[in-house]
Amino acid sequence: MKITSNFDSGNIEIIKADDPADIQLAIRKDNQSDFYQWFHFRLNSPHPQQHKITITNAAGSAYPDGWQDYQAVASYDRQTWFRVETDFDGKALTINHYPEAESVYFAYFAPYSYERHQDLLHQAQNDYNCQLIDLGETLDGRDMSLLVVGEPDDSKKKIWITARQHPGETMAEWFIEGLLDRLLDEDDGVARSLLAKAVFYIVPNMNPDGSVRGNLRTNAAGANLNREWQNPTMDRSPEVYLVRQKMLETGLDMFLDIHGDENLPYNFVAGSEGVPSYNAHMQQLEQDFKTALLAVTPEFQVKYGYDKDEPGQANLTVATAWVAEQFKCLAYTVEMPFKDNADLPDAAFGWSDIRSMKLGQDSLAAILQVVDKLR
Repeated sequence: MKITSNFDSGNIEIIKADDPADIQLAIRKDNQSDFYQWFHFRLNSPHPQQHKITITNAAGSAYPDGWQDYQAVASYDRQTWFRVETDFDGKALTINHYPEAESVYFAYFAPYSYERHQDLLHQAQNDYNCQLIDLGETLDGRDMSLLVVGEPDDSKKKIWITARQHPGETMAEWFIEGLLDRLLDEDDGVARSLLAKAVFYIVPNMNPDGSVRGNLRTNAAGANLNREWQNPTMDRSPEVYLVRQKMLETGLDMFLDIHGDENLPYNFVAGSEGVPSYNAHMQQLEQDFKTALLAVTPEFQVKYGYDKDEPGQANLTVATAWVAEQFKCLAYTVEMPFKDNADLPDAAFGWSDIRSMKLGQDSLAAILQVVDKLR
């Protein structure tokens, strides 16, 4: 029997792995950080029996409440990720599974590999309407890549979408893949209408170093990028520094920052009500976007979400708050669940990579409803 995480986005430490009925593991902390929750490992076992895998340090993870009602995902082909029996007793997370093949992968959510990220970028640039721009390098020497979709023109709205500031939130890049699939579809009326009115600036992965390292929330320096937007530096958070500089160069009329939430089993958005310059126009745009998304898909809801900041109390180190204050625009954080959508549960797959992609596609229809009102 063998357990390994020696691959892209792998994360696990082996405590004991000599008995299929008592496998004990621990999640490795993010580099230079105390955050941890993302896991991704492979089990190779010749034993045709139930395997009990215990993640012993689950209670000390970044979001221990996220383990309640959570089911891990597994895959035999790294394409289809299904939910497996998982229990949390307040201390340890236990996965029980009877492998149907010698080798099976387990993960916190369906992984989005760095190779797939590269494929996404270069398949997109093959479209005549898309340009791939290199913004610079991360601390580990990886590319910070921007996709510009549409023909730039001063009369067009500038819509920025960033994803995966927190690398373990892989559903965010699945969302972007779905969005790009539709936006680059020449036969799609929503895409054609949007690109006549707007240019999209899309960063599919804000944190490629953390993604490859198997981190939950931080980059190679241990920085939580979504707390770096007020004063980023090339030494600590080059990812934010480079993207922010490009935003200031192009201007910005709408911003979506795509994330995943460990605790809440719902899709929701978080706005910028607490920024000093928040006004009635921004409030109306937020309401119009939510109304449009509610009409487009039952996967979205507005009952559950984060508490709103009090006026003037927003944390301007957070991307959505900084962008809203800097550009006086519609800015939303989009959150998806690691668990399932409690409004539309799926026992076999939960919230998934495929559903994340479809929400990305649907979001374009909601953007179309507000694009004429952005300025």
